[in-house]
Amino acid sequence: MRVLSGPRRWLAFGVLGLTVAVGAPAALAQSESPQELAARGNSSSVDRTHAVRQAIQGGRARNVILFIGDGMGDSEITIARNYAKGAAGRLAMDALPLTGAYTTYSVTKGDPSKPDYVTDSAASGSGWATGKKTYNGAISVDPQGKPVPTILELAKRNGFRTGDVTTAEVQDATPAVLGAHVVNRDCKGPDETSAKCAVNAKENGGAGSIAEQLVQTRPDVLLGGGAKYFRQTVKAGPFAGKTVLDQAKAADYQIVTDANSLRDAHANKPVLGLFTDGNMDLQWTGPGAKVGGTAPTTCQPNTTLPASQPKLADMTRKALDLLERKGRDRWTSKGFFLQVEGASIDKQDHAANPCGQIGETIGFDDAVAAGMDYAKNHPDTLVIVTADHGHTSQIIPNDAKSPGQTATLVTHDGAPMTINYATNPAGQSQEHTGTQVRIAGYGPQAANVVGVTDQTDLFRTLSRALGVR
Repeated sequence: MRVLSGPRRWLAFGVLGLTVAVGAPAALAQSESPQELAARGNSSSVDRTHAVRQAIQGGRARNVILFIGDGMGDSEITIARNYAKGAAGRLAMDALPLTGAYTTYSVTKGDPSKPDYVTDSAASGSGWATGKKTYNGAISVDPQGKPVPTILELAKRNGFRTGDVTTAEVQDATPAVLGAHVVNRDCKGPDETSAKCAVNAKENGGAGSIAEQLVQTRPDVLLGGGAKYFRQTVKAGPFAGKTVLDQAKAADYQIVTDANSLRDAHANKPVLGLFTDGNMDLQWTGPGAKVGGTAPTTCQPNTTLPASQPKLADMTRKALDLLERKGRDRWTSKGFFLQVEGASIDKQDHAANPCGQIGETIGFDDAVAAGMDYAKNHPDTLVIVTADHGHTSQIIPNDAKSPGQTATLVTHDGAPMTINYATNPAGQSQEHTGTQVRIAGYGPQAANVVGVTDQTDLFRTLSRALGVR
């Protein structure tokens, strides 16, 4: 069977390179919903000038939702769209009205005056989280290892509610950059930090591991995997001899471990959701790419996916509900900052697993649809959808004689599509690429994604939207 999804569709506007001189008034920009805009048509025969003009808003946002598709370059988006919707179809993420591209390079460790053209998720995430370039592997520290304040920390400091949601371990690079500062992304728990990040270790007077620091930063909602690091023992300080989970409970976190307990979580205390020991399970399965290719096939649902494990869209909707409920008095309280990551697009790209990669992209797109549903009803919300870096997968001719690993899938169109993985030999992890990636926006300040910007510019867009310094 072919697995399809049906997220809500809105009109997509391709406005790469648009120069904006004057923003439209907020009332005009909010006069049509995404659904109403979609009703006007999505073909190139429709003049979209007025619709794009309406999408441009300046001013402040009460809420910001940042969606990160890890490793989700233009190729990964196209592969998922072709498979699930067809070549002429559109994903929910295609509907955001203002679109651009941003550069993703990091800097060379030991010589930050020189670029490292291919970033990892730690350096790239640190870029949008802090507005500063750093070296691969660094988590929100500058090239000298000094902590740099993050957008989530600044939002908390200014009275906003905050959330951090991922399908990876919550200590993985992308969620970690919002609430931790370590010199090596591998320092997820106290044990790893003692071995690899001595300067950050609690016993040496540091702030501790990523897990410990996330608890100390205390976002209102923190959801994902990585439970095993919370079972490690804190080595120094007030919680010495206790686990990181004990530290979280002392910080008044509600601990939820499955979809039912997440559903029942309430907004009067912060929520820590730890749904797996490691990364969360994949949505789809299918044959991996191999040298010489595969027979044309389709993807299947992952029948081993536990029913108790929430999907990314579920976590997104619950995070939005919790953050909104905690600030129910909209006239006297500030809004929120929420980051949502689809992490295993990247991880399955590394593994040359096209069905896993596509399924995670569609799951991420379902979360984007949930975020856009929220923004439709809360027009003072900025939504950004982007990636941290490009990746290896490419659509190639079906008869190409690639020396790499390929797999052929039968798409929504009933046509074969061959996907190539060739940045490393078979059996090795495939590599990131240094390409610019898509960034798209909807709501106040979204016009600042248009054209070609840099990853660090996103920090300034987010901080301007929230009015934080």
